Amino acid sequence: MTERAYHHGNLRQTLLERAWATIDDAGLDALSMRQLARDVGVSHGASARHFADRTALLDAIAVEGFARMNETLATAVASEATFAGQLRAAGFAYIGFAVEHPAILDLMYKAKHHPDASPELVRLSRASMAVVVELVGEAQARGEVRPGDVERQSLVVFAAVHGVAALATDDLLDGVPWRDAAEATIDAVLGSLAGVATS
Repeated sequence: MTERAYHHGNLRQTLLERAWATIDDAGLDALSMRQLARDVGVSHGASARHFADRTALLDAIAVEGFARMNETLATAVASEATFAGQLRAAGFAYIGFAVEHPAILDLMYKAKHHPDASPELVRLSRASMAVVVELVGEAQARGEVRPGDVERQSLVVFAAVHGVAALATDDLLDGVPWRDAAEATIDAVLGSLAGVATS
């Protein structure tokens, strides 16, 4: 493959896809800007025209990661009509993404806290929590969730689901299949949200 193959402007996407695959397969430490350029058959200078440095590349990969994950969550939520169904579908989608792309997910959350994180990354990184807030708020309005602080309830939901994802990707479930752990956790969250508020 030569640099001429990229005269239509697809080199940036090719670099992103290759970098994603490298991190997915071998972890973040395996990613090298020079090796990435060699892998796709271009000079280091050619790749630098799209990504000035490794930080810029990682930011772009994180953007791609959040975009893919948010789309997955939106599709999962749209497939269900009740809050219980939506939360279960979204929770399984989030944990499934984490299990399939653990190194990418880790990069996504680290990159969004980088001082030079792009505005697009910051915006996309907040979208998944916004989905949860919207779900909980709508469920409250329908009477499926007990009254309370929507953002606080949403934080509990997100923390529970992300917790299962972290345990699964760090192999800390002691042999329990992640789907079983997710089911039990989501059931507990649903029971808590549907219960009577305590003073």
